[in-house]
Amino acid sequence: MNERGAIETKAPGKLYIAGEYAVVEPGEPSVIVAVDRVLTVKLTPSDDLGRVFSSEYGLRPVVWTRDDDDSIQLEHRPFDYVMAAIAVTERLRGERGYEPRYFDLHIESELDDSSGRKFGLGSSAAVVVATIAAINDFYALGLTPTERFKLALLSTARVAPRSSGGDLAASTFGGWIRYTSPDRDALLEDLECNETVSETLGSAGWDDFSVTQLPEPETLELLVGWTGSPASTERLVKGVEKRTPVDSTSHEAFLAESRGIVDALVSAMQAQDASRTLELIRAARTLLQGLGETTGIQIETEKLHALCEIAESHGAAAKPSGAGGGDCGIVLAGPETDNDAIFVDWQAAGISRLGLGVYPSCGEADVCDSETDGSEAGDSGAFGSDASDSGASDSDARESEGGEA
Repeated sequence: MNERGAIETKAPGKLYIAGEYAVVEPGEPSVIVAVDRVLTVKLTPSDDLGRVFSSEYGLRPVVWTRDDDDSIQLEHRPFDYVMAAIAVTERLRGERGYEPRYFDLHIESELDDSSGRKFGLGSSAAVVVATIAAINDFYALGLTPTERFKLALLSTARVAPRSSGGDLAASTFGGWIRYTSPDRDALLEDLECNETVSETLGSAGWDDFSVTQLPEPETLELLVGWTGSPASTERLVKGVEKRTPVDSTSHEAFLAESRGIVDALVSAMQAQDASRTLELIRAARTLLQGLGETTGIQIETEKLHALCEIAESHGAAAKPSGAGGGDCGIVLAGPETDNDAIFVDWQAAGISRLGLGVYPSCGEADVCDSETDGSEAGDSGAFGSDASDSGASDSDARESEGGEA
């Protein structure tokens, strides 16, 4: 907190590398990377009421107050991710005996273009993570990174119950991670059945949750292309689930194949086996193509197909990132690949290069259960109020995108 009482926190965006759709099921693995575009939350103390300022809300802020039992009340606007994060964290604050205070939040995002179109980098997750980090610092709650992630997931699940939380994990822990989701239905049931947030943080619903830091590929470069067409992850996931019921044979087969690809990819990354990593990225793309054919959902759009085929023609491996249907595609390119040639061909096909790098890890992502692995109480990790900006890499990203988007 500076001399004027302001707190500033940052949370990065994310890109899925493998494990999309399967990760929605508790315990199913995925590989995700945090990218060096950030969302910033600035918290300032206020009196009598709290306000949230964001371009998402137009010219007027969201205004919130407290009722007689200390619960958060909205003056107007729908319940959303920011207010969910405030409500859940304030509930924990009350359980721990801290006196309630008011504050304003000012939100600025680099996770969309100048017109407000989203790139598919997980802005909803980043705002939840940064908001909880700011409130943690404001009250000096002493939350560990894993506790902050759990609060972020509980907050998000109240708005979007099927969200896997992988974007939250990438935004909380940074770097490259292997992630498996908890049982969100069980956690919400615990939270709503008169259990405290504190008790829910230790619920059995977390048993399938894990996040493990992965090494950054030493000889492969991450390239990202944007199709210019935002996609609705929630709509796509619901469409796939409707056409492949959880208890169906095809669903089980998809989960098993996804699990095998992700586990092999994790092993290849840990061994710095570049050729095997590229092979598995291609296998992950083929799996998503098959899912699209089985369900009739267009996961790999024409532009995503062009993005991938152009990269493949230059010797790189590529696939849609996340639910597909638009947004971004990711490419892993070796030292022999002519990246500039890919970018030229992308531009000719109407695909924008996003000059993204990897946001650094906070160093505390090896969590195999509901306990942390040695993180200090009160440490805000890489994304607390002492977090540095993404510096030159982020500046390069803005410059690259500004000329092409």
